[in-house]
Amino acid sequence: MRILSLWSLLAAATLTSASRHLPRRNYSTHDYYAIHVSSPASPAELAAHLGLTYDGPLTALDDHHLFKAPKHDNDIVDDAVQELKKRRRKREVAFEPHILDSVRFTQKQKVKPRHWKRNRLPEIQRVDAQDSDAVKSQEAVARALSIKDPIFGEQWHLFSTKYPGNDLNVTGVWLDGITGKGVTACIVDDGLDMDSEDLKDNFFAEGSYDFNDQVDLPKPRLSDDRHGTRCAGEVAAGKNNACGVGVAYDSKISGVRILSGDITDADEALAINYALGKNDIYSCSWGPPDDGKTMQAPGILIEQAMIKAIQEGRDGKGSIYVFAAGNGASSDDNCNFDGYTNSIYSITVGAIDQTNAHPYYSEACSAQLVVTYSSGSGDAIHTTDVGQNKCTGTHGGTSAAGPLGVGTFALVLQARPDLSWRDVQWLTVMTAVPFDQPSDWTKTSIGKMFSHQFGYGKLDAYAIVEAAKTWELVKPQAWFYSPWMHVKKPIPEGEQGLASVFEVTEEMLKRANFERVEHITLTMNVEHQRRGDLSVELISPDGMSSHLATARRDDDAAIGYVDWTFMSVAHWGEKGIGKWTVILKDTKPNGKTGNFTDWRLRLWGECIDPKIQKLRPMPTEHDDDDHDVISSHPAHTTTISLPAGTPAPSTAPTDVPNRPVRPSNAKTNSPSSSPTTAFETPVSASPSPSQAAEAEKENFLPSPFPTFGVSKRTQIWIYGALALILLFCVSLAIYLFLARRRRMRASRDNYEFEMLDDGDEEGGAGTRMLNGRRRARRGGELYDAFAGESDEELLSESEDEMPYRDEGEFNEKSGAGGASEAGSSGSEMR
Repeated sequence: MRILSLWSLLAAATLTSASRHLPRRNYSTHDYYAIHVSSPASPAELAAHLGLTYDGPLTALDDHHLFKAPKHDNDIVDDAVQELKKRRRKREVAFEPHILDSVRFTQKQKVKPRHWKRNRLPEIQRVDAQDSDAVKSQEAVARALSIKDPIFGEQWHLFSTKYPGNDLNVTGVWLDGITGKGVTACIVDDGLDMDSEDLKDNFFAEGSYDFNDQVDLPKPRLSDDRHGTRCAGEVAAGKNNACGVGVAYDSKISGVRILSGDITDADEALAINYALGKNDIYSCSWGPPDDGKTMQAPGILIEQAMIKAIQEGRDGKGSIYVFAAGNGASSDDNCNFDGYTNSIYSITVGAIDQTNAHPYYSEACSAQLVVTYSSGSGDAIHTTDVGQNKCTGTHGGTSAAGPLGVGTFALVLQARPDLSWRDVQWLTVMTAVPFDQPSDWTKTSIGKMFSHQFGYGKLDAYAIVEAAKTWELVKPQAWFYSPWMHVKKPIPEGEQGLASVFEVTEEMLKRANFERVEHITLTMNVEHQRRGDLSVELISPDGMSSHLATARRDDDAAIGYVDWTFMSVAHWGEKGIGKWTVILKDTKPNGKTGNFTDWRLRLWGECIDPKIQKLRPMPTEHDDDDHDVISSHPAHTTTISLPAGTPAPSTAPTDVPNRPVRPSNAKTNSPSSSPTTAFETPVSASPSPSQAAEAEKENFLPSPFPTFGVSKRTQIWIYGALALILLFCVSLAIYLFLARRRRMRASRDNYEFEMLDDGDEEGGAGTRMLNGRRRARRGGELYDAFAGESDEELLSESEDEMPYRDEGEFNEKSGAGGASEAGSSGSEMR
């Protein structure tokens, strides 16, 4: 037994070692496939069948494996799967289990465009003036904590002496003994200099890997591989004699390198939850280009890897993801066009500068939860740099804001290790501090101030850690999906907009075990000749408005939105019951037109009954394929007009809330200031000629026939199916009719006629004389195929038109005598 046990442990260790790091991948010579393989087939059997080489399991996801083949143009796996389906349709092969049936998902890997690092090099014009009392307080803290790091006095984000109070408010947490012990943060970036004097004591090798060079240590190797090291220093630079200190200076820091070379979705999926059981927080200060024209989301493998991390990481409490909001504000960019920052699983952190002002680069969006400090107003973040004992005072952008959030959350997890990933988000919302800066501050239904520029305010380390100590854990996550809302209407240009409304009822949420809202996601399909002209607002039943999409001057894409999912945290804590209104506008009357196709609302939040709540199933690439399902809860859509500053008249449609569509960006002096508003006014109850013509284009049949609220292609399927059903019913009716006639004929042909006694020939109950023929009694009743017709009508017919099939049979059985009798009787009747 002991030998078997040792053998099992050895086999398990070998498998773990083999699965931790896949063989080196060479994307210039080979193509790679990520495949979800279900039992009973094994990856080795599948590889042999397809002629691929099995590389090993994708540890980021259960039952996913990586295969390779020499470089080729076609998709070997998908081609084989489609060929099998084609042959089965033609019945060329039996419908018996086949090894390809084990393929649940396949994706040929493509090298991804490199993510952008979200750092900005600030123009430094430092202000030397300092508050003398603040300087004394800072020195007292340093003495109390034995901080001797040479640039600690310059780390204004930790303790500001120039603008007292404009910092993380973290030193009180340190004085309470909370410094990040027992928590590990993973910097997913361009490397981490583990030889730096400031980082080496806190570096955690077991949680680190280099996916670019495919080696164990993520050491910076390129000349610009400085970004990750700087971010790491913000989080966990040690308390020593080098540079400064990190927010959680006793936490562990690991590194995963992905930004300095070619990677695929499979690589990124492996990176995004690397060392899942050992890393607690993942810091991601990167994303798609912040150029004001890119719209990019993580692939399905990456999304599934993140969901696995929030379901299984930290012993089921969920890994914490922190993403920098993005630096494209000056390019009209919006972090809701980034599928990483608008994920419900990430905490999106924007930037403010040392004066609490909004820096020119930090993107705004409804998915942004919170802001914290970074470059601007003449200074930047002072932190560790690449080199044995090298520092920098020029780290900036939202890249620098994100890691300050990571360090703060490390302190929170030390104070309360049992917090779930959603508890951390709740604490962020409840303790963030609004501040006196002009923005679209709006009070939410739970009494918190929200701004699209600043989220719920700035992080306060002391406030969030103190709140965490007594925080009541939230119940598990629940969700509610609306059906697809089929709008299929042209979008008016200019000040007009198109509003579509869906009502969520209390009963719907009860069935979904849903209690209150945390995140809102809205998936849309919009056709448009210029995507950058579009804006989207979502108004909740409580009247809170989310700017889901804003116009972008450089976005000339002619594809609109294709199954794009926007996210909002502005409705946090709402009940969600009532009418949700989506308002789509074409903001620029430039002749570029489009159509609003459909949309779907999803509510994510806390469940009612944790005993029955299950984990969210893993999403698939086909989750949004049910666009043409006809719902019993159709959206109510109307065209509206939004003249600025005009209140809605009393005749406003009841399905469009009489509330601001878009809070203006007018400058205000306090969070409580009310923003300038624009209200909805109905334009027309009937469609315009262009709208009618557009609607006619969507009809497969002339206007009297319904469209069912679906596309023309789907209408063809529906009407085709109805025609086939009708044809089947008619054919079945004809078949049953003919079958019935055949049965009747057979029963009559087999009937034995019984001749009555002569005493009955005078017209007794047993016979009836008609045209000289005797009619037999059947089953004790007169058999008359023409029941209801008069004798006169029957007698008027000639013998050649006699309607009785059994006439000949009767004559044959009666014989000559019968014929004579019939003749004489017939004479008598005449």
